[in-house]
Amino acid sequence: MSYRSGHHFDHHQQHHHPREHGRTSPRRPAAHAAASAAAQPANDYTLVHAGKQVRIGPVLFWAAVGSVVLLGIWSAATATYFAFRDDVLTRLLARQAEMQFSYEDRIAELRAKVDRTTSRQLLDQEQFDQKLEQIMRRQTALEARATALGSMPDVATTGSIRPPARNAAPEATATPKPSPISDTVIFAAPPDREARLESRAPIKAAAPVNQFAKLQGFDNVLVRLQTSLDQVERRQMAALSSAEETMESRVRRMRGVITDLGLNMSQLEAATPRSAIGGPFVPVKLPGDAGPFERQLNRINITRAQMQRLNATLTLVPYRKPVIGEVEFTSGFGVRTDPFLGRPAMHTGLDFRAAMGDPVRATANGKVVSSGWAGGYGRMVEVDHGNGLSTRYGHLSEINVKVGETVKIGQVIGAVGSTGRSTGPHLHYETRIDGDAVDPQKFLRAGVRLSAG
Repeated sequence: MSYRSGHHFDHHQQHHHPREHGRTSPRRPAAHAAASAAAQPANDYTLVHAGKQVRIGPVLFWAAVGSVVLLGIWSAATATYFAFRDDVLTRLLARQAEMQFSYEDRIAELRAKVDRTTSRQLLDQEQFDQKLEQIMRRQTALEARATALGSMPDVATTGSIRPPARNAAPEATATPKPSPISDTVIFAAPPDREARLESRAPIKAAAPVNQFAKLQGFDNVLVRLQTSLDQVERRQMAALSSAEETMESRVRRMRGVITDLGLNMSQLEAATPRSAIGGPFVPVKLPGDAGPFERQLNRINITRAQMQRLNATLTLVPYRKPVIGEVEFTSGFGVRTDPFLGRPAMHTGLDFRAAMGDPVRATANGKVVSSGWAGGYGRMVEVDHGNGLSTRYGHLSEINVKVGETVKIGQVIGAVGSTGRSTGPHLHYETRIDGDAVDPQKFLRAGVRLSAG
Protein backbone atom coordinates (compact mmCIF):
# COMPACT_ATOMS: atom_id res chain seq x y z
CA MET A 1 0.00 0.00 0.00
CA SER A 2 1.27 3.42 -0.79
CA TYR A 3 -0.07 6.87 -1.02
CA ARG A 4 0.56 9.83 -3.14
CA SER A 5 -0.52 13.33 -3.51
CA GLY A 6 -3.03 14.29 -6.14
CA HIS A 7 -0.77 16.71 -7.95
CA HIS A 8 1.73 14.03 -9.04
CA PHE A 9 1.08 11.74 -12.02
CA ASP A 10 2.28 8.25 -12.70
CA HIS A 11 5.22 8.33 -15.11
CA HIS A 12 3.89 5.28 -16.88
CA GLN A 13 0.96 7.27 -18.06
CA GLN A 14 3.09 10.00 -19.62
CA HIS A 15 4.69 7.75 -22.32
CA HIS A 16 2.74 5.66 -24.81
CA HIS A 17 4.01 2.38 -26.23
CA PRO A 18 4.22 2.42 -29.99
CA ARG A 19 2.37 -0.80 -30.15
CA GLU A 20 -0.58 0.63 -28.56
CA HIS A 21 -1.21 3.42 -31.04
CA GLY A 22 -3.62 1.39 -32.99
CA ARG A 23 -5.48 0.05 -30.04
CA THR A 24 -8.05 2.37 -28.92
CA SER A 25 -9.96 0.31 -26.40
CA PRO A 26 -7.09 -0.61 -24.07
CA ARG A 27 -5.94 2.92 -23.86
CA ARG A 28 -9.26 4.17 -22.58
CA PRO A 29 -8.71 3.04 -19.05
CA ALA A 30 -5.39 4.73 -19.04
CA ALA A 31 -6.80 7.86 -20.42
CA HIS A 32 -9.69 7.63 -17.98
CA ALA A 33 -7.26 7.15 -15.12
CA ALA A 34 -5.25 10.12 -16.29
CA ALA A 35 -8.37 12.15 -16.50
CA SER A 36 -9.40 11.00 -13.03
CA ALA A 37 -6.02 11.86 -11.65
CA ALA A 38 -6.18 15.20 -13.27
CA ALA A 39 -9.60 15.68 -11.74
CA GLN A 40 -8.40 14.98 -8.13
CA PRO A 41 -7.92 17.99 -5.79
CA ALA A 42 -4.38 19.11 -5.34
CA ASN A 43 -4.45 18.67 -1.46
CA ASP A 44 -5.92 15.16 -1.30
CA TYR A 45 -3.91 12.13 -0.42
CA THR A 46 -4.23 8.77 -2.17
CA LEU A 47 -3.58 5.47 -0.53
CA VAL A 48 -2.66 2.62 -2.85
CA HIS A 49 -2.83 -0.94 -1.65
CA ALA A 50 -2.91 -3.99 -3.87
CA GLY A 51 -3.74 -1.90 -6.83
CA LYS A 52 -6.52 -0.10 -5.04
CA GLN A 53 -6.50 3.58 -4.34
CA VAL A 54 -8.17 5.39 -1.45
CA ARG A 55 -8.37 9.15 -1.39
CA ILE A 56 -8.41 10.93 2.03
CA GLY A 57 -8.53 14.52 2.96
CA PRO A 58 -5.74 16.33 4.79
CA VAL A 59 -7.72 16.73 8.01
CA LEU A 60 -8.41 13.03 8.24
CA PHE A 61 -4.85 12.29 7.31
CA TRP A 62 -3.33 14.44 10.00
CA ALA A 63 -5.88 13.20 12.53
CA ALA A 64 -4.74 9.67 11.81
CA VAL A 65 -1.12 10.73 12.08
CA GLY A 66 -1.83 12.51 15.39
CA SER A 67 -3.61 9.47 16.75
CA VAL A 68 -0.66 7.33 15.89
CA VAL A 69 1.68 9.78 17.60
CA LEU A 70 -0.53 9.93 20.67
CA LEU A 71 -0.69 6.15 20.80
CA GLY A 72 3.05 6.10 20.65
CA ILE A 73 3.38 8.61 23.47
CA TRP A 74 0.82 6.73 25.55
CA SER A 75 2.67 3.46 24.92
CA ALA A 76 5.94 5.11 25.97
CA ALA A 77 4.34 6.55 29.11
CA THR A 78 2.79 3.22 29.95
CA ALA A 79 6.05 1.47 29.50
CA THR A 80 7.79 4.07 31.67
CA TYR A 81 5.05 3.76 34.38
CA PHE A 82 5.39 0.01 34.48
CA ALA A 83 9.14 0.33 34.51
CA PHE A 84 9.08 2.68 37.55
CA ARG A 85 5.78 1.48 39.03
CA ASP A 86 7.34 -0.35 41.98
CA ASP A 87 9.32 2.69 43.13
CA VAL A 88 6.28 4.93 42.91
CA LEU A 89 4.13 2.45 44.82
CA THR A 90 6.83 2.01 47.40
CA ARG A 91 7.06 5.77 47.96
CA LEU A 92 3.30 6.08 48.07
CA LEU A 93 2.99 3.26 50.57
CA ALA A 94 5.80 4.71 52.68
CA ARG A 95 4.12 8.11 52.64
CA GLN A 96 0.80 6.58 53.57
CA ALA A 97 2.38 4.55 56.36
CA GLU A 98 4.17 7.67 57.65
CA MET A 99 0.92 9.62 57.66
CA GLN A 100 -0.87 6.75 59.39
CA PHE A 101 1.82 6.44 62.04
CA SER A 102 1.80 10.20 62.58
CA TYR A 103 -1.99 10.14 62.93
CA GLU A 104 -1.83 7.22 65.36
CA ASP A 105 0.87 8.97 67.38
CA ARG A 106 -1.26 12.11 67.54
CA ILE A 107 -4.27 10.06 68.59
CA ALA A 108 -2.20 8.32 71.28
CA GLU A 109 -0.87 11.67 72.51
CA LEU A 110 -4.36 13.14 72.71
CA ARG A 111 -5.64 10.04 74.45
CA ALA A 112 -2.82 10.22 77.00
CA LYS A 113 -3.57 13.89 77.52
CA VAL A 114 -7.24 13.11 78.07
CA ASP A 115 -6.30 10.33 80.50
CA ARG A 116 -4.03 12.68 82.41
CA THR A 117 -6.71 15.33 82.51
CA THR A 118 -9.31 12.83 83.65
CA SER A 119 -6.98 11.44 86.31
CA ARG A 120 -6.19 14.94 87.54
CA GLN A 121 -9.89 15.80 87.64
CA LEU A 122 -10.65 12.62 89.55
CA LEU A 123 -7.83 13.37 91.97
CA ASP A 124 -9.02 16.96 92.39
CA GLN A 125 -12.57 15.74 92.90
CA GLU A 126 -11.39 13.23 95.49
CA GLN A 127 -9.40 15.89 97.32
CA PHE A 128 -12.34 18.27 97.15
CA ASP A 129 -14.66 15.60 98.54
CA GLN A 130 -12.24 14.93 101.38
CA LYS A 131 -11.93 18.60 102.23
CA LEU A 132 -15.67 19.06 101.99
CA GLU A 133 -16.21 16.10 104.30
CA GLN A 134 -13.79 17.62 106.80
CA ILE A 135 -15.69 20.90 106.61
CA MET A 136 -19.01 19.15 107.16
CA ARG A 137 -17.60 17.30 110.17
CA ARG A 138 -16.29 20.57 111.52
CA GLN A 139 -19.66 22.22 110.97
CA THR A 140 -21.36 19.38 112.84
CA ALA A 141 -18.92 19.82 115.73
CA LEU A 142 -19.55 23.57 115.79
CA GLU A 143 -23.29 22.99 115.84
CA ALA A 144 -22.85 20.64 118.78
CA ARG A 145 -20.77 23.31 120.51
CA ALA A 146 -23.48 25.87 119.83
CA THR A 147 -26.00 23.54 121.44
CA ALA A 148 -23.74 23.12 124.47
CA LEU A 149 -23.29 26.88 124.77
CA GLY A 150 -27.00 27.52 124.32
CA SER A 151 -27.90 25.12 127.10
CA MET A 152 -25.24 26.44 129.48
CA PRO A 153 -26.88 27.50 132.77
CA ASP A 154 -26.71 31.08 133.89
CA VAL A 155 -24.22 32.28 136.43
CA ALA A 156 -27.10 33.83 138.31
CA THR A 157 -28.85 32.33 141.29
CA THR A 158 -32.31 32.60 139.90
CA GLY A 159 -32.11 30.50 136.76
CA SER A 160 -30.45 29.83 133.46
CA ILE A 161 -29.56 31.99 130.57
CA ARG A 162 -31.77 31.64 127.57
CA PRO A 163 -30.43 33.00 124.29
CA PRO A 164 -32.38 36.14 123.38
CA ALA A 165 -34.87 35.73 120.60
CA ARG A 166 -34.12 37.36 117.27
CA ASN A 167 -37.30 39.45 117.31
CA ALA A 168 -37.37 40.04 121.02
CA ALA A 169 -38.12 43.49 122.35
CA PRO A 170 -35.17 45.57 123.52
CA GLU A 171 -36.31 45.20 127.12
CA ALA A 172 -35.69 41.47 126.92
CA THR A 173 -31.92 41.98 126.76
CA ALA A 174 -31.74 44.65 129.43
CA THR A 175 -30.54 44.06 132.96
CA PRO A 176 -33.15 42.03 134.89
CA LYS A 177 -35.29 43.93 137.30
CA PRO A 178 -34.35 43.39 140.95
CA SER A 179 -36.47 41.20 143.06
CA PRO A 180 -38.48 42.93 145.75
CA ILE A 181 -36.21 41.59 148.44
CA SER A 182 -32.84 42.27 146.84
CA ASP A 183 -33.00 45.25 144.58
CA THR A 184 -29.40 46.01 145.45
CA VAL A 185 -28.15 42.50 144.74
CA ILE A 186 -28.45 41.36 141.13
CA PHE A 187 -26.68 38.21 140.12
CA ALA A 188 -27.22 38.59 136.37
CA ALA A 189 -24.13 39.75 134.52
CA PRO A 190 -24.27 43.16 132.81
CA PRO A 191 -25.16 43.15 129.11
CA ASP A 192 -21.63 44.01 128.05
CA ARG A 193 -20.22 40.96 129.81
CA GLU A 194 -22.87 38.36 129.23
CA ALA A 195 -21.65 35.34 127.33
CA ARG A 196 -23.82 34.99 124.30
CA LEU A 197 -23.46 32.80 121.30
CA GLU A 198 -24.52 34.28 118.03
CA SER A 199 -26.55 31.59 116.40
CA ARG A 200 -25.95 30.97 112.73
CA ALA A 201 -27.87 29.07 110.15
CA PRO A 202 -26.20 25.81 109.04
CA ILE A 203 -23.91 26.30 106.11
CA LYS A 204 -25.26 24.81 102.92
CA ALA A 205 -22.21 23.36 101.23
CA ALA A 206 -23.84 21.63 98.25
CA ALA A 207 -25.70 24.59 96.77
CA PRO A 208 -22.78 27.04 96.38
CA VAL A 209 -20.51 24.27 95.12
CA ASN A 210 -22.63 23.61 92.03
CA GLN A 211 -23.16 27.25 91.05
CA PHE A 212 -20.43 29.35 92.58
CA ALA A 213 -17.68 26.78 92.11
CA LYS A 214 -18.09 26.92 88.34
CA LEU A 215 -17.23 30.61 88.40
CA GLN A 216 -14.68 30.82 91.18
CA GLY A 217 -13.31 27.29 91.46
CA PHE A 218 -13.48 24.61 94.10
CA ASP A 219 -10.56 26.00 96.08
CA ASN A 220 -12.23 29.38 96.44
CA VAL A 221 -15.41 27.73 97.71
CA LEU A 222 -13.50 25.70 100.27
CA VAL A 223 -11.61 28.78 101.44
CA ARG A 224 -14.87 30.67 101.92
CA LEU A 225 -16.40 27.80 103.86
CA GLN A 226 -13.31 27.47 106.03
CA THR A 227 -13.31 31.22 106.69
CA SER A 228 -16.96 31.16 107.69
CA LEU A 229 -16.41 28.24 110.06
CA ASP A 230 -13.34 29.97 111.51
CA GLN A 231 -15.46 33.00 112.31
CA VAL A 232 -18.11 30.85 113.99
CA GLU A 233 -15.45 29.02 115.99
CA ARG A 234 -13.83 32.27 117.10
CA ARG A 235 -17.19 33.61 118.28
CA GLN A 236 -17.86 30.38 120.16
CA MET A 237 -14.46 30.44 121.83
CA ALA A 238 -14.94 34.11 122.72
CA ALA A 239 -18.36 33.36 124.23
CA LEU A 240 -16.93 30.39 126.12
CA SER A 241 -14.03 32.44 127.44
CA SER A 242 -16.39 35.21 128.52
CA ALA A 243 -18.63 32.72 130.33
CA GLU A 244 -15.64 31.11 132.05
CA GLU A 245 -14.26 34.47 133.12
CA THR A 246 -17.66 35.55 134.44
CA MET A 247 -18.18 32.35 136.42
CA GLU A 248 -14.69 32.34 137.88
CA SER A 249 -15.05 35.99 138.87
CA ARG A 250 -18.40 35.25 140.52
CA VAL A 251 -16.98 32.28 142.43
CA ARG A 252 -14.05 34.37 143.66
CA ARG A 253 -16.38 37.11 144.83
CA MET A 254 -18.67 34.68 146.63
CA ARG A 255 -15.77 33.01 148.40
CA GLY A 256 -14.33 36.40 149.26
CA VAL A 257 -17.66 37.57 150.69
CA ILE A 258 -17.98 34.51 152.88
CA THR A 259 -14.42 34.99 154.10
CA ASP A 260 -14.89 38.72 154.75
CA LEU A 261 -18.05 38.02 156.75
CA GLY A 262 -16.05 35.70 158.98
CA LEU A 263 -18.24 32.72 158.13
CA ASN A 264 -17.08 29.13 157.99
CA MET A 265 -17.62 27.73 154.51
CA SER A 266 -17.73 24.12 155.66
CA GLN A 267 -20.30 24.89 158.36
CA LEU A 268 -22.41 26.86 155.90
CA GLU A 269 -22.38 24.00 153.41
CA ALA A 270 -23.28 21.54 156.14
CA ALA A 271 -26.20 23.73 157.23
CA THR A 272 -27.51 24.12 153.67
CA PRO A 273 -30.67 22.05 153.17
CA ARG A 274 -30.33 19.48 150.44
CA SER A 275 -32.97 18.65 147.91
CA ALA A 276 -34.11 15.10 147.20
CA ILE A 277 -31.52 14.17 144.59
CA GLY A 278 -29.34 11.13 143.96
CA GLY A 279 -28.03 8.63 141.43
CA PRO A 280 -24.94 6.52 140.76
CA PHE A 281 -21.57 8.19 140.81
CA VAL A 282 -20.19 8.56 137.30
CA PRO A 283 -16.84 10.40 137.25
CA VAL A 284 -16.29 12.98 134.56
CA LYS A 285 -13.70 11.88 132.02
CA LEU A 286 -12.54 13.82 129.03
CA PRO A 287 -11.76 11.81 125.89
CA GLY A 288 -8.14 11.59 124.91
CA ASP A 289 -8.70 13.60 121.74
CA ALA A 290 -10.55 16.42 123.53
CA GLY A 291 -9.74 19.81 122.06
CA PRO A 292 -9.41 23.22 123.70
CA PHE A 293 -13.16 23.83 123.47
CA GLU A 294 -14.05 20.59 125.24
CA ARG A 295 -11.43 21.14 127.96
CA GLN A 296 -12.59 24.70 128.53
CA LEU A 297 -16.23 23.60 128.62
CA ASN A 298 -15.31 20.97 131.21
CA ARG A 299 -13.64 23.63 133.35
CA ILE A 300 -16.74 25.79 133.05
CA ASN A 301 -18.96 22.90 134.14
CA ILE A 302 -16.77 22.33 137.19
CA THR A 303 -16.81 26.04 138.02
CA ARG A 304 -20.55 26.15 137.51
CA ALA A 305 -21.05 23.27 139.94
CA GLN A 306 -18.98 25.16 142.52
CA MET A 307 -20.95 28.32 141.88
CA GLN A 308 -24.25 26.51 142.29
CA ARG A 309 -23.06 25.10 145.60
CA LEU A 310 -21.98 28.57 146.74
CA ASN A 311 -25.29 30.05 145.59
CA ALA A 312 -27.15 27.46 147.66
CA THR A 313 -24.93 28.29 150.61
CA LEU A 314 -25.43 32.03 150.24
CA THR A 315 -29.20 31.62 150.41
CA LEU A 316 -28.58 31.26 154.16
CA VAL A 317 -26.58 34.50 154.37
CA PRO A 318 -28.73 37.63 155.03
CA TYR A 319 -27.08 40.09 152.67
CA ARG A 320 -30.29 41.38 151.06
CA LYS A 321 -32.45 44.34 152.09
CA PRO A 322 -35.54 43.66 154.23
CA VAL A 323 -37.60 46.45 152.58
CA ILE A 324 -38.15 47.65 149.04
CA GLY A 325 -36.79 50.89 147.64
CA GLU A 326 -33.78 53.02 148.27
CA VAL A 327 -31.79 52.33 151.40
CA GLU A 328 -32.21 55.13 153.92
CA PHE A 329 -31.15 54.65 157.52
CA THR A 330 -32.62 56.74 160.33
CA SER A 331 -30.18 55.23 162.80
CA GLY A 332 -27.05 53.16 162.32
CA PHE A 333 -25.39 50.32 164.21
CA GLY A 334 -23.37 51.20 167.29
CA VAL A 335 -23.39 53.69 170.14
CA ARG A 336 -26.01 56.44 169.91
CA THR A 337 -28.09 58.65 172.18
CA ASP A 338 -31.17 56.85 173.40
CA PRO A 339 -34.24 58.67 171.95
CA PHE A 340 -36.21 58.25 175.18
CA LEU A 341 -33.59 58.65 177.92
CA GLY A 342 -31.12 60.88 176.11
CA ARG A 343 -28.17 58.81 177.34
CA PRO A 344 -25.58 56.89 175.33
CA ALA A 345 -26.80 53.45 174.42
CA MET A 346 -25.86 50.62 172.08
CA HIS A 347 -28.02 50.33 169.00
CA THR A 348 -27.81 46.69 167.91
CA GLY A 349 -29.28 47.09 164.44
CA LEU A 350 -30.25 49.41 161.61
CA ASP A 351 -33.39 51.51 161.46
CA PHE A 352 -34.80 51.59 157.91
CA ARG A 353 -37.04 54.50 156.98
CA ALA A 354 -40.38 53.12 155.73
CA ALA A 355 -44.08 53.90 155.70
CA MET A 356 -46.62 52.33 157.97
CA GLY A 357 -47.76 49.00 156.56
CA ASP A 358 -44.89 48.53 154.09
CA PRO A 359 -44.08 44.82 153.67
CA VAL A 360 -41.11 43.42 155.54
CA ARG A 361 -39.33 40.50 153.83
CA ALA A 362 -36.96 37.76 154.96
CA THR A 363 -33.40 38.45 153.85
CA ALA A 364 -32.37 34.78 153.70
CA ASN A 365 -33.83 31.30 153.95
CA GLY A 366 -34.43 30.10 157.47
CA LYS A 367 -36.79 29.02 160.19
CA VAL A 368 -38.90 31.28 162.42
CA VAL A 369 -37.76 30.91 166.05
CA SER A 370 -39.64 33.86 167.51
CA SER A 371 -42.89 35.53 166.50
CA GLY A 372 -44.73 37.94 168.79
CA TRP A 373 -44.25 40.71 171.34
CA ALA A 374 -40.64 41.09 172.56
CA GLY A 375 -40.31 44.07 174.97
CA GLY A 376 -38.67 47.09 173.37
CA TYR A 377 -38.82 45.39 169.94
CA GLY A 378 -42.60 45.50 170.09
CA ARG A 379 -43.91 42.94 167.61
CA MET A 380 -40.82 41.10 166.46
CA VAL A 381 -39.91 38.14 164.23
CA GLU A 382 -36.60 36.29 164.54
CA VAL A 383 -35.41 33.91 161.81
CA ASP A 384 -32.65 31.38 162.34
CA HIS A 385 -30.59 30.87 159.15
CA GLY A 386 -28.34 28.15 160.50
CA ASN A 387 -24.62 28.10 161.24
CA GLY A 388 -25.19 30.63 164.05
CA LEU A 389 -26.73 33.26 161.73
CA SER A 390 -30.05 34.90 162.59
CA THR A 391 -31.98 38.09 161.82
CA ARG A 392 -34.53 40.10 163.81
CA TYR A 393 -37.31 42.37 162.49
CA GLY A 394 -38.80 44.72 165.12
CA HIS A 395 -41.51 47.33 165.63
CA LEU A 396 -43.83 45.48 163.26
CA SER A 397 -47.43 46.51 162.99
CA GLU A 398 -48.43 42.94 162.09
CA ILE A 399 -46.84 39.51 161.85
CA ASN A 400 -47.57 37.00 159.05
CA VAL A 401 -45.53 33.96 160.20
CA LYS A 402 -45.54 31.55 163.12
CA VAL A 403 -42.80 29.93 165.17
CA GLY A 404 -41.40 26.85 163.42
CA GLU A 405 -42.41 28.02 159.99
CA THR A 406 -39.81 27.85 157.21
CA VAL A 407 -39.42 31.06 155.24
CA LYS A 408 -37.76 31.75 151.89
CA ILE A 409 -35.82 34.71 150.62
CA GLY A 410 -38.17 37.59 149.92
CA GLN A 411 -41.14 36.11 151.73
CA VAL A 412 -43.28 38.73 153.51
CA ILE A 413 -43.12 38.06 157.23
CA GLY A 414 -44.85 41.22 158.51
CA ALA A 415 -45.52 44.91 158.03
CA VAL A 416 -43.70 48.07 159.10
CA GLY A 417 -45.09 49.61 162.27
CA SER A 418 -44.13 51.57 165.39
CA THR A 419 -44.68 49.10 168.23
CA GLY A 420 -42.39 48.89 171.28
CA ARG A 421 -39.80 51.61 171.98
CA SER A 422 -40.32 53.52 168.78
CA THR A 423 -40.81 57.18 167.96
CA GLY A 424 -42.44 56.53 164.55
CA PRO A 425 -42.99 54.01 161.76
CA HIS A 426 -39.74 52.30 160.75
CA LEU A 427 -38.14 48.86 160.67
CA HIS A 428 -35.53 47.84 163.23
CA TYR A 429 -33.35 45.17 161.56
CA GLU A 430 -30.60 43.12 163.22
CA THR A 431 -28.13 40.46 162.13
CA ARG A 432 -26.57 38.18 164.74
CA ILE A 433 -23.77 35.61 164.69
CA ASP A 434 -23.91 33.08 167.51
CA GLY A 435 -26.28 35.42 169.32
CA ASP A 436 -24.05 38.49 169.13
CA ALA A 437 -25.32 41.48 167.15
CA VAL A 438 -23.10 42.54 164.24
CA ASP A 439 -23.42 45.49 161.90
CA PRO A 440 -26.00 44.61 159.20
CA GLN A 441 -24.24 47.00 156.80
CA LYS A 442 -21.40 44.51 156.59
CA PHE A 443 -23.79 42.01 155.03
CA LEU A 444 -25.48 44.63 152.86
CA ARG A 445 -22.12 45.72 151.48
CA ALA A 446 -21.38 42.07 150.71
CA GLY A 447 -24.64 41.96 148.76
CA VAL A 448 -23.63 45.02 146.76
CA ARG A 449 -20.29 43.40 146.04
CA LEU A 450 -21.95 40.23 144.84
CA SER A 451 -24.22 42.20 142.56
CA ALA A 452 -21.31 43.97 140.88
CA GLY A 453 -20.73 42.75 137.33
